[in-house]
Amino acid sequence: MIAALDHVQLAAPAGSEDELRGYYAHTLGMTEIAKPPVLAARGGCWFQAGPVQLHLGIEADFRPARKAHPGLRVTDIEAYAARLAERGAEVTWDEDLPGHRRFFSHDPVGNRLEFLEPVTG
Repeated sequence: MIAALDHVQLAAPAGSEDELRGYYAHTLGMTEIAKPPVLAARGGCWFQAGPVQLHLGIEADFRPARKAHPGLRVTDIEAYAARLAERGAEVTWDEDLPGHRRFFSHDPVGNRLEFLEPVTG
């Protein structure tokens, strides 16, 4: 029986770890977490915010995920979108999901990310 989502993995090209750290740690405010040594040898990096983990793994024939994406629930979505924009990240608002405010952004290697907050009241 599935109990929870443990993590989402996105792919990245070799040598992109510093760019990814800038985006996921500085721009999004996530914390980098250590990969187990056997996995660290493969490159990439892992990040966490609360119970949410995103793993970025190196893929030799990398192509960014332009449609598939993690949906990350945030609080104070307007302020969070402003944070991303202030740090140079693209913010594209979308009004097509009833009951939610949401926007999309892309990491430095082109992977799509969705950020959403339920509308209350």
